[in-house]
Amino acid sequence: MTDVAHAHFADRLYDAVDRAGSAACVGLDPVLDRLPESLRSAHLDPVEAIEAFSRGVVGSLEGRIGVIKAQSACFERYGAPGVEALRNVIKRAHEHDCVVILDAKRGDIGVSAEHYAAFAFEAMNADALTINASLGADTVQPYLTRQYADRGVFILVRTSNPGSDDLQSQSLIDGRTVAEMMADVVIDVGKSHISASGFSSVGAVVAATKPDDAAALRARMKRNIFLVPGYGAQGGSADTVKNLFRDDGRGAIITASRSVIYAFKDAPGQDWRAAIRDAAGAFATEVANITNG
Repeated sequence: MTDVAHAHFADRLYDAVDRAGSAACVGLDPVLDRLPESLRSAHLDPVEAIEAFSRGVVGSLEGRIGVIKAQSACFERYGAPGVEALRNVIKRAHEHDCVVILDAKRGDIGVSAEHYAAFAFEAMNADALTINASLGADTVQPYLTRQYADRGVFILVRTSNPGSDDLQSQSLIDGRTVAEMMADVVIDVGKSHISASGFSSVGAVVAATKPDDAAALRARMKRNIFLVPGYGAQGGSADTVKNLFRDDGRGAIITASRSVIYAFKDAPGQDWRAAIRDAAGAFATEVANITNG
């Protein structure tokens, strides 16, 4: 992996994508009662079971997936032991040459945002963090200081939950939608953080389940990488995400979680790691074909 201490986040992200041969990202959302029975019976401590599962998932992705999105809440709910498990899993992902996006959707002002940045980038050593900038563009700045020049953020713009239409599709007095307004925040705060490759370290979360907005948001945010949730189990498909990529086939990282990490549930009798490995390979190939086809 490119040295995290010196390289721009967007460059490191695309190093990982190029090594894997696909812009696929696996979401790591471990839920105790969905883990393999063999793990739950072997580990009485739920944190131990979740960490063992997560480490197994990371190992199963090697050579197939270059980017992992870790859902912070799945670990935080267990307090300090869960946070330590998250740190261990991120460390393991780095050992497997994966870039790690911490999905925590932080959003606060001033010193609180500074603490969130320190948690993500110092305590957890994540490469990037999802954030909610609805309190204003100034809430993004603590994540973009010189101290964190090698890290990235993904700002919520168009999310996959059905209720997002109630807010993000609404029109402002100037004719923009709320989502387009947030896209302009991404452009503005990210314009001074662009790498030699032409991408900003400030990206946008744009859902695979909102294809009607894809082309307009892509045209608006030409230098921002999209983190695209909602693929697979939530209904996103190759057809719904193709317009989120630039014409050169770059600019979007497609995320699937449940359809990959719980693939063993549809493969009775198969080792759970092997089922995840097969599902990850199929997902990576499918995403690669979107841009290569």
